[in-house]
Amino acid sequence: MEDPKNKNQLTIELSEEVAQGTYSNLAIITHSTSEFVLDFVRVMPGIPKANVKSRIILTPEHAKRLLMALEENVKKFEKAQGTINVPGGANPMMPPMTFGGPTAEA
Repeated sequence: MEDPKNKNQLTIELSEEVAQGTYSNLAIITHSTSEFVLDFVRVMPGIPKANVKSRIILTPEHAKRLLMALEENVKKFEKAQGTINVPGGANPMMPPMTFGGPTAEA
């Protein structure tokens, strides 16, 4: 007989390729009346062009759930590891294009 506790359980599979992850240091968020689009980009120092590495499309409700989950997890992280400092600069939402290292020369 089936256990009623397992009836609503969701099994999530993670392929080996996806488990390795994709590094991103810039997220671009756009939206319409029916969806949010999150483009994850990898910007490299000294390279004036960057490609979108991953695009996630969410309903507004799921975008709000993601926001709440990120807020909760940042609070937990900061409680355990200390405050995450985001440099102010001209636009604190953008990563510094120099990445704090030396300027590239040819």
